Amino acid sequence: MAKIVMIGAGSMGFTRKLIIDILNFKALRDSTVALVDIDAGRLDMITRWAKKLIEQEKLPAKIESSTDRREVLKGADFIVITIRVGGLEAFELDVSIPRKYGVKQAVGDTLGPGGVFYAMRTIPVLLGICKDANELCPDALILNYSNPMAMNTWAMLKYGHEKTIGLCHSVQGTAGQLSNYIGVPFGEVSYWVAGINHMSWFLEFRHKDVDAYPKLWKALENPDIFKQDPVRFEIMKHFDYFVTESSFHMAEYMPYFNKREELIKKFNTHGWIYLELCKQGLDPAAEQIRKEVAGEQKIDFSSSPEYCSSIINAATTGISYRMNASVFNRGIISNLPQESCVEVPCYVDKTGVRPAYVGELPLQCAALNRSSINVQALGVEAAVEGSRRKAFQAICLDPLTAAALSLEEIQKMTDEMFEAEAQYLPQFK
Repeated sequence: MAKIVMIGAGSMGFTRKLIIDILNFKALRDSTVALVDIDAGRLDMITRWAKKLIEQEKLPAKIESSTDRREVLKGADFIVITIRVGGLEAFELDVSIPRKYGVKQAVGDTLGPGGVFYAMRTIPVLLGICKDANELCPDALILNYSNPMAMNTWAMLKYGHEKTIGLCHSVQGTAGQLSNYIGVPFGEVSYWVAGINHMSWFLEFRHKDVDAYPKLWKALENPDIFKQDPVRFEIMKHFDYFVTESSFHMAEYMPYFNKREELIKKFNTHGWIYLELCKQGLDPAAEQIRKEVAGEQKIDFSSSPEYCSSIINAATTGISYRMNASVFNRGIISNLPQESCVEVPCYVDKTGVRPAYVGELPLQCAALNRSSINVQALGVEAAVEGSRRKAFQAICLDPLTAAALSLEEIQKMTDEMFEAEAQYLPQFK
């Protein structure tokens, strides 16, 4: 019987999805799922929903909940983290202040000024969770979903808990999109993908074991398909490989798109997309859960393509599973820095998570990855050391910021962000 602790369970829509996924596995239906959140009201709602699901499906699972993670961590086998430190209020500062200076982030949660400040808020909390895990459940596998994925997971692996992986849905999500672009069923495609989170490369993309890249190049020439994903197709046109993250995201990680209005218009990368979606999604998600708790609407027990539940099932049953995850680079990708955080194919079973060897990325892909890794390395150190200087330097190295601002302007923007977000950054004196 597995014990699964979910920290950040107040992210109700995502928590709901993960619980359904977990309990869809026969071997996990007698699990103990312990829900943790600092917001007692949201925690109470998702706890009542989870108990309603167990009642509806007549499952033997047990639900626990607490606002104090230490109360439920003892004996945990798996810890799933979905926290957002500072909430949408801090997230808005991550986006709005850089936008004033001309740095237009459509999302702002991975790289650049938004990503660096998000990491500096989040990493100390994650390291606190790691410390508790090392004391109370040292053998637990931590599955981190909190962005910025690469910086957070890097910090946890280096300074926190060795048994940690980072999980995202961009690899399998992009594979589904690519199958649509070439007009074939998703179940008929296979792929080999590696790089860093939000910038991994489809090194192989096959349909019925035949190279499908020729079909993808043909799809690129179709204006109706190109306009669905203009940045990523533009990247493929010039750098030869398709990348995992959305056009809105990818435009933030490079100096080629969001630096001028005509380019923003051409590639449809206008900013603040994700923040607004988050705001708009809060009430509908809460209302759906309220209806399901009240019995006004039956809970849909269909599973999602998220990796989390399949990993837990594989580690519990020993039935091997392959996914992409963020892990330490210990010779896995030979032309990216050692002990940077890379996203690669991994296998999991009862023996743990084993990353697959990738070797060299195409040089141009590795070069683009390194431009992000430079920011991530300094961002992690800034968060851990409480170094304003390293935070500033990390943002200076961000490709989009460097394309838009001078060094003096970056310093002024960084200072303003520190002042606005001081309450969320106690490690900075």
